Amino acid sequence: MFDLLIKGGRIVDGSGEAAFTGDVAVTGGKIVEVGKVSGAARRTIDADGLLVTPGFVDIHTHYDGQATWDPLLSPSFHNGVTTVMMGNCGVGFAPARPDRRRWLIDLMEGVEEIPGTALHDGIRWAWESFPEYLDALDAMPRAIDVGALLAHGPLRAYVMDKRAETEEPATADDRAAMAGIVGEALRAGAFGFSTSRTLYHRALDGTLVPGTFADEAELVAIGRAIRDSGHGILEAVPLGVAGDSPDGHMDEIRFLRRVAKKSGCELQFLLVQYEERPDLWRDILAEVEAAKAEGTRLTPLIFGRAAGVLFSFQSNNPFSRYPTYQALSKLPEDERRRALRDPAVRARILADHDPIDDEWKRLSENPWPRTFVLGPDNNYEPSLAESVAAIAERQGRSAKEVGYDLLLENDCQAFLLFPLVSYANGDLEAVRTMLEHPHSVLSGSDAGAHCNTVCDGAVPTFLLTHWTRDRTRGPRLGLEWVVKKQTRDTALAMNMADRGLVRAGHLADLNLIDYDNLRLAVPQYVRDLPGGSGRLIQRAEGYVATIKAGTATVENGEETGARPGRLVRSRPATMAMAAE
Repeated sequence: MFDLLIKGGRIVDGSGEAAFTGDVAVTGGKIVEVGKVSGAARRTIDADGLLVTPGFVDIHTHYDGQATWDPLLSPSFHNGVTTVMMGNCGVGFAPARPDRRRWLIDLMEGVEEIPGTALHDGIRWAWESFPEYLDALDAMPRAIDVGALLAHGPLRAYVMDKRAETEEPATADDRAAMAGIVGEALRAGAFGFSTSRTLYHRALDGTLVPGTFADEAELVAIGRAIRDSGHGILEAVPLGVAGDSPDGHMDEIRFLRRVAKKSGCELQFLLVQYEERPDLWRDILAEVEAAKAEGTRLTPLIFGRAAGVLFSFQSNNPFSRYPTYQALSKLPEDERRRALRDPAVRARILADHDPIDDEWKRLSENPWPRTFVLGPDNNYEPSLAESVAAIAERQGRSAKEVGYDLLLENDCQAFLLFPLVSYANGDLEAVRTMLEHPHSVLSGSDAGAHCNTVCDGAVPTFLLTHWTRDRTRGPRLGLEWVVKKQTRDTALAMNMADRGLVRAGHLADLNLIDYDNLRLAVPQYVRDLPGGSGRLIQRAEGYVATIKAGTATVENGEETGARPGRLVRSRPATMAMAAE
């Protein structure tokens, strides 16, 4: 008798092959039969009219702290994700000496904008080394699987202490010590190593992530430790990718190519389109192709849509740092909303300005030519004619005034979209082309991070709704292809060959989706983090069931309370499996 039998669904199996109608039988948390299945089961689900897909695998999240207190890991949990990878962008919480814990929290808060209060109140430190961190994660019941990369920031700080925060190069002894810890982490189950080289990633005190200026010798030593372990990848956020100038970015990619070639390990890096140089990504992909031709494993990681921020009067917005607006921040919510609607307060805020002159001043002074109404339909691909500045020009008003009034809508709960990168041409065509490149991998959701500005943990649902069904401003992508891109492809990118396919022998991680009625909900700002800290979340409608290792964790949009998830540990043997 099977544990579970899913009958008559339209199976999109993650291979990229054409969908077909069939059954899926599950026993012991694994798929045992697919096709026309006969036999009894302890539970049978009628999937007639539903898509049956693998559970989604999100390889770029920042749940490093949240995973120690939250068994669900929302919003990923509510968007069909059954496996997440964390430890990205060179920041994390292990290894960590007790006297450096607060510093690591400040680093994470500065880089990934996760409220420090939540991290201080939520994390229950039970580790110093990276293997001990994995053991702490392993001990906690959870609804979805988690895997982790070892991050450069905590590693360098552990080995070099205060010297790690300077531009001082690592010594030979430092490099040997770091390589030893990387090897130890990989043997314990880490999936690789991440580093940040962007000048945008800074701690609360303004210091850059340790490793930002790491030289070739340091990264090659770490890469060789990864190679020698028999598994794992080196992930990099390159100089230029997150708000830096793209000038010199090709030199940076060539630097990473040398690191990958000399170390012999795969190097994955985030790739975006820049407004200042909108075709630079084409040159970078040409560099990737040249590297692949010589046998160097250089892999571009692509966002599923334009990377940007959401403005609202609930969280971050262009007026947030204005002194008049700041004075309202401590008012109770209802009172603050009334004040924002007051014509006199409105006039004072509109006459005010941002007193801080830094690289993000455009967020407060003139974001309007690239800011759009998100709306109840979640329009993530608006035309430039729909920008706040364009609306203001048509109305004969200032863009600042129109932006303020738009934020007042829906009782001060409206959202405006401000794409930062990969929207230089006012559409997602560059994103589509990068996603379709044969060497690219989907990444960059940043789920769990940027709590007051970004809500891209729902990208897995967006990929299905926008790219395969709803897009009107350019070619769509095939359903089977998109499912493969965020299941089998992302799983294999991390050498997790046991998932991402609806086939016998693989994990029974599955989504049952009412595809015609699948939709993203409007983002919400909630205060559900430890200490009452707030964050943006975005749920979805249309997930009839999400099944993790054969057990339903979501049914009809609601969690079941089941906790079949676990810590996933990488092993060298997965490399051979992934080569199938």
